[in-house]
Amino acid sequence: MPDTSPAAPTAEAFEAHRDRLRAVAHRMLGSYADAEDVVQEAWLRLSRQDTTAIHNLAGWLTTVVGRISLDVLRARRSRPEATYGDRLSEYVVTLDDGLVPEDDAVLADSVGLALLVVLDSLGPSERLAFVLHDLFAVPFDEIGRILGKSTAAAKMLASRARGKVRATERPAGAGREQREVVQAFLAAARRGDFEELLRILHPEVELTVDTPSGVFVTLGATKVAAGARLSAGAAAHGRAALVNGLPGLVSWREDGAPLSVVAFTVVDGRITGMTVVTDPARLALMDLPRPA
Repeated sequence: MPDTSPAAPTAEAFEAHRDRLRAVAHRMLGSYADAEDVVQEAWLRLSRQDTTAIHNLAGWLTTVVGRISLDVLRARRSRPEATYGDRLSEYVVTLDDGLVPEDDAVLADSVGLALLVVLDSLGPSERLAFVLHDLFAVPFDEIGRILGKSTAAAKMLASRARGKVRATERPAGAGREQREVVQAFLAAARRGDFEELLRILHPEVELTVDTPSGVFVTLGATKVAAGARLSAGAAAHGRAALVNGLPGLVSWREDGAPLSVVAFTVVDGRITGMTVVTDPARLALMDLPRPA
């Protein structure tokens, strides 16, 4: 017997928007689990509303999802470790057998996730303005209302975010060049060539290492180069990989268990960022390829 309760039409209308709302929340947060939580919270808020007073349900739901996502992003800024592991579980790691990423349809998802890596560098307000306007065509006046700012301020935030995204986008055909920079870095690390490492590393390079004891960040080419010489042995037993569309490296222990995953950010021929995961618990969350 069909459900004729007042909630039935509301639930049906919400389900018609669920996929889009989930996509908005995922682009905002970079986490499928967090996106699902946000969409569920949006449904709970809708179920408590007098829907006859909502004239534009799609716009109302987008606004609610945007505001909830903004709260989550701001909370992350105060305690970033809270969702770090969940984001790692969504990394796409593929062995790099020399294919050019732009020509390999199999890597389409990893290139998409690479955008999430770029978005993580934006502030919460910038990220919301960019995602909602540039990816989902939400008008700036609606974005301004979500942020509690004017339409002009929302436009400025989106413009600033767009500039940051473009500054870190990979130019067409640069995949091979980026990997060559990484290979040169690994070769210099194996040789212990400190001067070459300094040449390849950006002076303000940022190294983030996730270990069983916590997440540690090292800034500056001198410190990163010194650490690279000490850890060259692991790289010698690893294989080139693409990590969320970025050039990287996967290493295994002798028993086949994963040892580490490394992702490199390369801009204008120099390494500007490195992310290293060595925590077995974190590695277990990733869908890693098996060693040869």
